Amino acid sequence: MKQPAIKNDIFEKLQKQIFSLQGFTPPSEGKQVNFGLGAAEQGFPNHVFPTGAVHELISDGQQHAAATTGFMAALLGKLMQDGGLSLWISQKRTLYPPALKFFGIDPDHVIFIDVKNEKDLLWMTEEALKCQALCAVIAEIKDLDLTASRRLQLAVEHSRVTGLLHRINPRMLGNTACASRWKISPVASVLEDDMPGMGFFRWDVQLLKVRNGQTGQWQIQWTAGLFEHVSIAVQVATGKDLLKTG
Repeated sequence: MKQPAIKNDIFEKLQKQIFSLQGFTPPSEGKQVNFGLGAAEQGFPNHVFPTGAVHELISDGQQHAAATTGFMAALLGKLMQDGGLSLWISQKRTLYPPALKFFGIDPDHVIFIDVKNEKDLLWMTEEALKCQALCAVIAEIKDLDLTASRRLQLAVEHSRVTGLLHRINPRMLGNTACASRWKISPVASVLEDDMPGMGFFRWDVQLLKVRNGQTGQWQIQWTAGLFEHVSIAVQVATGKDLLKTG
């Protein structure tokens, strides 16, 4: 009678070890960050957005890039909520640093590094991810192959720094060693009670790939320093709607 229980215990231990090697730290280990992503976090192993791992975010065009930058800033604000320093590395930086305050980030705690070419950017990202003194490293990098992504993942496995790679108009999307792949699209904000001005930031969030997890798609809004899921009314077409008569 005890044999199945022993086997289950061994299986759970092996699974935790595999998750740890892949960058998914169990909730009982290390510092935990409450991102508040709700249903979007359920797709990850242990139902927790993994820190100490590398994540890639894909953008097609400047409009999507702006939305992705906002979403990354919101994640960065959660990672830096207890203080610390982060690095933001790019070739053509378009971010306005004072705007980070909207996401609870002191711009003075973010070190911005502008480099001339992608080779230097990749090298600097790897070296930064090895630095245990940092909370996170954000790198705006266009292309990333499997070998380079493995080097980045190995770096964070020792330092436990979280890496966010923003890939704008990548030439191709191949396999990488990143813990997850996201695509963020802008969604029109909604004004509350017909008030003038602009509503809260809202994104269409797609989790395209996640190791040992489930993909999904959600609409998420940034409200008063918190992620908030937006309910969407879905209209389903009937068979008659799909048929055309001659």
